[in-house]
Amino acid sequence: MTEVFKSAQVLYNHIPAGILSKTGNRYRFNYYPDYLAGAGNRPVSVTLPLSDKIYESEILFPAFVNMLSEGANKRIQCRMLKIDENDYFSLLLATAKDDNIGPITIKPIHEPT
Repeated sequence: MTEVFKSAQVLYNHIPAGILSKTGNRYRFNYYPDYLAGAGNRPVSVTLPLSDKIYESEILFPAFVNMLSEGANKRIQCRMLKIDENDYFSLLLATAKDDNIGPITIKPIHEPT
């Protein structure tokens, strides 16, 4: 069985900062080298400090979960977008492309099929 791989570019104030990806049940985030080299660039979260290491987790990083709607708004979004309410990653890719509170934007990367 093939594992599903999804990825997105993470931008900080419209500057490409790194890649967020999901493979199977694992999440990864890493900063772009150019972003790390930029003077004055900030981390996307205090829990994801600027580093050339690859951050890995079995759950979606809280910095990104906190970008999602909750309660009735989340249920409405999931119903309209036909996304399972527990699929936080797909919901993030579908809803965090623009009009977010804060400096972080998520742009899905379309993988060739």
